[in-house]
Amino acid sequence: MTTLQKGPLIVTGASGQLGRQVIAKLIEAGAGPIIAITRSPEKLADLADKGVEARKGDFNDAATLGAAFAGGKRMLIISTDDLEPGKRLAAHSNAIAAAKEAGIEHIVYTSLVSPVAGNPVTFTPDHKDTEAMIMASGATYTILRNNLYADLLLMGGGQSIGMGQHFAAAAQGRTGYVTRADCARAAAVALMQETESRTLDITGPAAITQGDVAAIFSEISDKDIPYIPISNDDLRQAMVGNGLPDFMAVAFASFDEAMAQGYMDIASDDLAELTGEPGQSVRDFLIENKAALLAPPQH
Repeated sequence: MTTLQKGPLIVTGASGQLGRQVIAKLIEAGAGPIIAITRSPEKLADLADKGVEARKGDFNDAATLGAAFAGGKRMLIISTDDLEPGKRLAAHSNAIAAAKEAGIEHIVYTSLVSPVAGNPVTFTPDHKDTEAMIMASGATYTILRNNLYADLLLMGGGQSIGMGQHFAAAAQGRTGYVTRADCARAAAVALMQETESRTLDITGPAAITQGDVAAIFSEISDKDIPYIPISNDDLRQAMVGNGLPDFMAVAFASFDEAMAQGYMDIASDDLAELTGEPGQSVRDFLIENKAALLAPPQH
């Protein structure tokens, strides 16, 4: 039996989808005390009777973080989702400085696979530099380099099924998609148990192409859905045409570019080694969410 490290355990970004799942895992495992940091503590009112203390903290407002982190021993920093270049790094810098000030002993961070120069994902440098700051902070750390969420396939999957064609600008590149639930599991275990400094790739069990994704959509819908590779420019223009701001379209299209260039072609055993069980496959995840994929579009 692995020893649970003593808290208080701090979870930042606690009212987001990943943060909530991590807190549920911590409660289930009997770990704590748990301090949940969010810009909107009222969103976590339902957790008070489970012994979770919600505190207001905003990475973009450094003055809020001292009181938010006070007394914590181990902290999960969930990467902010700001897509404007540089904003995420400034926010993370505030959080790491405050963690150091508060005497946090171990930091867990949700990074991105392949945070290297050349990776076209627009916010790669933010992750690369955040990792470097954590490594220099004096705390021990677990860097969790998460691959792309399989959950993202639910966003456009219904549309692909509806149109009878799956468009992407990923060429024949492979992606080790991982479910958000598996990322939450990894983060919770790291926060509860890890004591050494390690960097892990958190991925699904296999890396697959967009052609493989289209084949799963075909299986689920019982009709033939081919994969149609398109250019990155066409993808970006289609997103802007659907009302996305340009900087967001550029960021989302950069995922496909990273896939095409092989940066997402990572499928590792680190998740199984950390948590004791492997990640869910894309096929199993999509079949589990078949009803959402086949639901008529909401207008």
